[in-house]
Amino acid sequence: MFVSYLILMLLYFQTAVLARPGGESIGCDDYLGSDKVIDKCGICGGDNTACKVVSGVFKHTLTNLGYHKIVEIPEGATKINITEMSKSNNYLALRSRSGRSIINGNWAIDRPGRYEGGGTMFTYKRPNEISSTAGESFLADGPTNEVLDVYMIHQQPNPGIHYEYIIPGDNVISPQLLAHRRPGEPLNGQLEMPESTNHDDEDLHREMDTLTGQAAGTFPVIQPGRFPSHQPENQVPAVQPPRQNREHNWKQIGKTECTTTCGKGSQYPIFHCVNRITHEEVPESYCDSSTKPIPEEEACNLFPCPAFWDIGEWSECSKTCGLGMQHRQILCRQIYANRTLTVQQYRCHHLEKPETTSTCQLKICSEWQIRTEWTSCSVPCGVGQRTRDVKCVSNLGDIVDDEECNMKLRPNDIENCDMGPCAKSWFLTEWSDRCSAECGDGVRTRSVVCMTNHVSSLPLEGCGNNRPSETTPCNNGPCAGKVEWFAGSWTQCSIECGSGTQQREVICVRKTEGHFDVLNPYECSYLERPPSQQSCYLKPCGSKWFHTEWSTCSKSCEGGFRVREVRCLSDDMTTSTQCDPQLKPEEKEPCNTQDCIPEIDENCKDKYYNCNVVVQARLCVYTYYKTACCASCTRVANRQSGFLGRR
Repeated sequence: MFVSYLILMLLYFQTAVLARPGGESIGCDDYLGSDKVIDKCGICGGDNTACKVVSGVFKHTLTNLGYHKIVEIPEGATKINITEMSKSNNYLALRSRSGRSIINGNWAIDRPGRYEGGGTMFTYKRPNEISSTAGESFLADGPTNEVLDVYMIHQQPNPGIHYEYIIPGDNVISPQLLAHRRPGEPLNGQLEMPESTNHDDEDLHREMDTLTGQAAGTFPVIQPGRFPSHQPENQVPAVQPPRQNREHNWKQIGKTECTTTCGKGSQYPIFHCVNRITHEEVPESYCDSSTKPIPEEEACNLFPCPAFWDIGEWSECSKTCGLGMQHRQILCRQIYANRTLTVQQYRCHHLEKPETTSTCQLKICSEWQIRTEWTSCSVPCGVGQRTRDVKCVSNLGDIVDDEECNMKLRPNDIENCDMGPCAKSWFLTEWSDRCSAECGDGVRTRSVVCMTNHVSSLPLEGCGNNRPSETTPCNNGPCAGKVEWFAGSWTQCSIECGSGTQQREVICVRKTEGHFDVLNPYECSYLERPPSQQSCYLKPCGSKWFHTEWSTCSKSCEGGFRVREVRCLSDDMTTSTQCDPQLKPEEKEPCNTQDCIPEIDENCKDKYYNCNVVVQARLCVYTYYKTACCASCTRVANRQSGFLGRR
């Protein structure tokens, strides 16, 4: 008998705990039959008059790359709209105040879709990057249950971010407070009183106490605000038979299928009306619809889903015409707990990785066309100009702006033209005042140029062959053993175009009647030494290869290598790409390939007793002295190369 009572007691307990109002609709205030609904700012039974719309545009100029906070979404916000005013290479990002990333966090760009955060569902939109000019956006109905921060990943000038959300006005009760408040708790300092009492619940409570006796203290059914916390100790519950309308009861017979096969889905219990004794299913009308439990969501299939490649959208083509490149981001992702997470790429190794780059061509490029022949020269004689018509033409034959063609390949539409000499004559300067030699024979000079009646000059041949002399002899008297620097003639320019150098020999000599004596350079040290090198410039070269001096050889003997830097420079010494790659000088070459044991050359001897003076004067660089003092010059050269090789 005790077992039967215990079973019946458990059935009543289950019914009391699972019973929920049913049949009629439930309003936002949780009362059966209420017609109250939540207005647009989340107020239960509100008429939208207490809503406060917050909106604005974030237009600040940003300089640093990275995340910049632009707006804060408060708790309880609804109808949230964060929209970029035009397309850019920037991205919107969203995270909670606790630092948890919701969208586009940790420099990982999420795909457009729906993301849960702050107690609501955000829709992330990113229009097509090629065909659309609209910007990104976050949209959510709300209300939020925590403060959220909106960021912008700044990569280019800010086009402006429009933000808008709705919050309740002052002295408005938040629906979230109602949802989390337990019955009987004070609300704004006042205790809520129930509008009605469910007598069936009271009867069920009495039956429970009656059937269990003192066991009611062991399995209490606590409903604050509806029943007293205890009964008088001197009250003896009366035994009453079970009510006739309790012969049938709601019973859980199973669960719905899980909404997902992995990554945490949801399912709900299924309740049918059954006979209390036989547990056979009967029509739902046999049970009290007001006591039918409301199915509550349960988590299922909690294991993570297999990893997959999340493919981003293609970037814009790198070129507006012709063959270009476009890129996209590929991330290895995995779904768990209704969130899509970025994971290590090795988890996607079972799948073929999609391409991250691709060729693209928006249209065929336009090209240059020469539409007319050269015009006649602008002058009848001398140097003038002529022109022709050059247009940029599309592949359809239409004339378009020059910017649509490659400006580097544009043909010349203007050039100089020479129509021959006009009137011509030799123009002379006065003779120089100084003789080229301070003593002995020298020369005085003047400039001679053939000029026309135009500003531009012509080749010297244009004035005939009777060119006046540019030098005349002069003599300042005998030198009488005077010591002086002697400079030879300049060599030809080292290069045919661009900036080069010319060389000449400069030695210290004593000039006497009939001959010169070569002296140690020290003897002329009190005199200003003439330069032995000067720059020269014949004509522009265009782009040309330049290189530095060779570095020191890596080894002094038995084979090493030396290097130098090679660059292509234009006439104005800026970096160019117009040099011929086949003419590029070598940047590395072998050196000191001789054996480390020096070879003795029997023919290399000193022919003069004072070769040490030649070495001290550093005249070994000249062929004559290098041959006359071969042994001394060779020893010095070997010492210098050995010293450099050991550095």
